[in-house]
Amino acid sequence: MAETMNCTGGCHCGQVRFDVTADLSQVLDCNCSICRKRGALWTFVPADKFALRAGEETLTDYQFGKKKLHHLFCQACGVGSFSRGLAPNGDETFAINVNCLDDVDVSTLKLTPFNGKSM
Repeated sequence: MAETMNCTGGCHCGQVRFDVTADLSQVLDCNCSICRKRGALWTFVPADKFALRAGEETLTDYQFGKKKLHHLFCQACGVGSFSRGLAPNGDETFAINVNCLDDVDVSTLKLTPFNGKSM
């Protein structure tokens, strides 16, 4: 059963803030180098389910590997609360770091392992 929720989230210092409608029954635990090092857990949403409310001017873009994803970090606190890129069908999509959502207890969610290391 889908656990679609309207959530707010952001970085540690609060300069980056966003609203998102996400299905939290599909949370990926990726084993690639950047996800492991930052401790990120992901849910993906189409662009129309994400709204950046504050902090666009403080975001720094980091890309690596195939440079398909834009890993965005707050310049002030260094937290990457979301990334953006294109879905396999070409639509703009946002990867939301579930650890950066307000009032979401990650320990209650079912995590799905994802082998990003092999990509």
